[in-house]
Amino acid sequence: MTKTLLEDVKKIFKSTTGTPFLIPTTGTGAWESALTNTLSPGDRVVSFLIGQFSLLWIDQQQRLNFNVDVIESEWGQGANLEVLASKLAADTAHTIKAICIVHNETATGVTNNLAAVRKILDYYRHPALFLVDGVSSICALDFRMDEWGIDVALTGSQKALSLPTGMGIVCASPKALEASKTAKSVRVFFDWKDYLKFYKLGTFWPYTPSIQLLYGLRTALDLIFEEGLDNVIARHGRLAKATRLAVEAWGLKNCTQKEEWYSDTVTAVVVPPYIDSSEIVRRGWKRYNLSLGLGLNKVAGKVFRIGHLGNLNELQLLGCLAGVEMILKDVGYPVKLGSGVAAACAYLQNNIPMIPSRI
Repeated sequence: MTKTLLEDVKKIFKSTTGTPFLIPTTGTGAWESALTNTLSPGDRVVSFLIGQFSLLWIDQQQRLNFNVDVIESEWGQGANLEVLASKLAADTAHTIKAICIVHNETATGVTNNLAAVRKILDYYRHPALFLVDGVSSICALDFRMDEWGIDVALTGSQKALSLPTGMGIVCASPKALEASKTAKSVRVFFDWKDYLKFYKLGTFWPYTPSIQLLYGLRTALDLIFEEGLDNVIARHGRLAKATRLAVEAWGLKNCTQKEEWYSDTVTAVVVPPYIDSSEIVRRGWKRYNLSLGLGLNKVAGKVFRIGHLGNLNELQLLGCLAGVEMILKDVGYPVKLGSGVAAACAYLQNNIPMIPSRI
């Protein structure tokens, strides 16, 4: 089973050359695996701060004793690629060893353009490694590891794969594997070398794996491949568009400031100043059994988040949107019941395709 999983998991990264690692950990552990296997203490890395999860990854990078060059944007904006370009242009000595970026920042509902990052790296012929957090993007958003020259990509079991938390999935390019041979960061549990040794032996695991999650991953991949990965990505696009249309119909705003950054896995909704968004989340849970996302850190109390990723269909989303409308009414926001649902329905009714196996 592990042998087939290692082959099949490469498909969700759209990679034929990558080497995957299925680690019993969370996304945070996958972050550490990506960093410690490819970099040495003191190495200069450029990292983008655009929300809570990029903030946490930067904190980890700093605590692992890398020299972190932070490019910060206002929360609700994407990565500032103009600043990246200027840093790469000035770095003729190639002191920058890695670019670290969160593909989809779930705190603000912002998606970054990875192809544009690769284009900048290629333009300046810069050899820095390209490390990507794809925790809330892989299997939901367009992701092309080989085409975009990504050196390490990672995700977690609990997002678009719709599994319980507990598995970090890392995919490393040949360039990243080569870097791991000389990287001097201390690693034990996350050491790729141990995995590679056991891969050659045909036993695959340097320690006890999470067997139940492996069975779950097998089922999750089968469901995705049955639907078709490109169809899964298109479905996420429909769910996101329907959600944004509902938010607009409610008279509320998206935390994400430009359409080019809109996320197809989560929408962060800005509430009026007289409403505490945390109360929306509490009310949804206590009265309607609906789980919404809190606003985090700089946007705490200012936004609530609607997740629309994973094994979710259009009718399930409409139930969520109806619940949000009732909650908004409860907390004193003058929403017209049915307005957001109607806007979402009008879009979905014209865009949901026939189910191929039932035609």
